[in-house]
Amino acid sequence: MSGMFRITKNLHTRLRPSLDKGGQEEKQIVVCPNCQKELDRAQVVENNYICTACGGYFRIRTKNRLRMVCDKGSFTPWFEEIVSGNPLEFPGYEEKLSDVRERTGLKEGVTVGEGSIYGERACLGICDSRFLMGSMGQAVGEKIALAVERATEKRLPVVLFCCSGGARMQEGIVSLMQMAKTSAALKKHSDAGLLYVSVLTDPTTGGVTASFAMLGDIILAEPGALIGFAGPRVIEQTIGQKLPEGFQSAEFQVAHGFVDRIVERHELKKTLYQILSAHRVSAALTGEKEPWKEYLASETSRERQAKTPEKTSWQKVKESRSLGRPAALTYINLIFQDFMEFHGDRCFGDDCAIVGGIALFEGRPVTVIGVQKGNDGKECTRRNYGMPSPEGYRKALRLMKQAEKFSRPVVCFVNTSGAYPGMEAEQRGQGEAIARNLFEMSGLKTPILSIIIGEGGSGGALGLALGNEVWMLENSTYSILSPEGFASILWKDAKRAKEAAQVMGITAQDLKRLQVIETIVPEYGGADNATVRDIAGFMKTHMRLFFEKFEGMDGETVARHRYERFRKF
Repeated sequence: MSGMFRITKNLHTRLRPSLDKGGQEEKQIVVCPNCQKELDRAQVVENNYICTACGGYFRIRTKNRLRMVCDKGSFTPWFEEIVSGNPLEFPGYEEKLSDVRERTGLKEGVTVGEGSIYGERACLGICDSRFLMGSMGQAVGEKIALAVERATEKRLPVVLFCCSGGARMQEGIVSLMQMAKTSAALKKHSDAGLLYVSVLTDPTTGGVTASFAMLGDIILAEPGALIGFAGPRVIEQTIGQKLPEGFQSAEFQVAHGFVDRIVERHELKKTLYQILSAHRVSAALTGEKEPWKEYLASETSRERQAKTPEKTSWQKVKESRSLGRPAALTYINLIFQDFMEFHGDRCFGDDCAIVGGIALFEGRPVTVIGVQKGNDGKECTRRNYGMPSPEGYRKALRLMKQAEKFSRPVVCFVNTSGAYPGMEAEQRGQGEAIARNLFEMSGLKTPILSIIIGEGGSGGALGLALGNEVWMLENSTYSILSPEGFASILWKDAKRAKEAAQVMGITAQDLKRLQVIETIVPEYGGADNATVRDIAGFMKTHMRLFFEKFEGMDGETVARHRYERFRKF
């Protein structure tokens, strides 16, 4: 390594090129902090500061982050005059600040300003780990608070790239107060109905994690980033606990419900643009709508519908449970564009039985939620056979409340035999989670459409079906309990399930007669791969009419419509 210069994970130190014996300049070398391999710096830079050997992420400086996510020349810095003082007169602190400013060319640990991402304007903040590990002192907190306040005045979304070791120790309790100040500024921004996206990079820990980093409407993370409140070293030194591999990683945080999604660095600008454009003020009312034609089923499907005899209630029960029925994600991908899935309940975990996120319907942003049962044994196991846990209902509610904030309609696709009845679900409050959904959904000030696409099992289905309208596929079912359970309770004989299905009134036709649902969606003989596009086409046509019905209606009227719908039963 003679003549070569090793650098840290930050890739921040200026490199000295080495010379061979003939005096020719050799490649500049960097060492990956993950795999320890020597790499050609030019290739690492071209690869967005990602190791070309193992895929590990280097930390990057402010100007490079701006170059990667902002339109060229669009960024205007704000509040550059604000710098740290020495409120505790901590010995050597001022000298340390002077030294780091000289080495980095930065005045403080965060840079804030306004820029554009593929033309979408936003307030941006970038924390830089080179400046005292991105720690949050008074100046950092002040710059973020001022930036958020200005963004609120200008009605701009906020995107903060978080990277920090936490509160700045040299400023003591003054540093601690920045957690409250930044959080309060973001609350005012949120109350104004504006979007905040936080992007968690390596590392995001301490007081930053316990304040602005975890308050995003949408929280993104870079792969492998260390994210946690107490860092591994603090945990080990405080309580002597050795952490397992992967603990507090971005992947860990997604699995435990605290991060919406992990985004690769090369996809970050595009992802941010999709989020910003979907949340643009009055996005639902602007942009050119697609020409619309009333949907007409294919001739094959119409013929199949005509030739299919009416099924019995028990046959419909079996068909509603079939693994061959198209699942929620299938309909979502056929009906909507640019679906972006978000994860987690921000409390405990991410329930794979419930999928949800934002999508576009003819250019209109919509929140879409679905119970994903699965179409084969492997997926059914991973999705818990479509039986949601408490964290699934809480994830759905989080997304619905977010939809209310941004005036997006909500569409729920329901296919569940019921809420998961296991011990762990009870321990985490299954009943409370469903009750909370019913409580909050009843007053949600944005339209909700719920569609039963398979089984609608008891309260587990109702927890996503408190809609302004409820639709059912022709051969789906919606019931107080499974026919087997009904027969066991009333007749003490589960073998009479077929008979129970007939008397329970659980088919779409029964529920239309009882005025429990508004629309029966035809299946053209049965929901499968041959008819799914026609079924989705029917839903899409009638969905547009649903949106038009509530467009322009104020939130109180929308909520009252839903209240009166259920009040009549």
